Amino acid sequence: MRVDPLLVLLKLFLNAVALVITAGVFTYIRIDGFGAALVAAVVLAVVNTFIRPFIMLLTLPLNVLTLGFFTLVINAMMLKMVTWIVPGFQVEGFWTALGGALVLSIVSGLLNALIPTDQMFYRRRM
Repeated sequence: MRVDPLLVLLKLFLNAVALVITAGVFTYIRIDGFGAALVAAVVLAVVNTFIRPFIMLLTLPLNVLTLGFFTLVINAMMLKMVTWIVPGFQVEGFWTALGGALVLSIVSGLLNALIPTDQMFYRRRM
């Protein structure tokens, strides 16, 4: 399957918007501007692509025991990890990261639902 670079850029843009909305909900999540949000979205995508699967595999028994709710804690850890890498993005405290991960997942999911993923749509574009 071919990866559409415009679709990837659109998803990164929408995830940056989701980060800005999440920062607006929480006082202890700060973003220094949309540029920092865009960099944080890219870093979060890289972290979720390469590090998160390894952490999910390591914590699989705990995740099964909690019926998948530990995934939210892992998402909070990934969000907190991005704050160590991106200077203009700050999440203070574990509970803020946990709430921020929950809101970010919901907002990002809603925004990404706006993107058509129908295979016929992509076949017509080719």
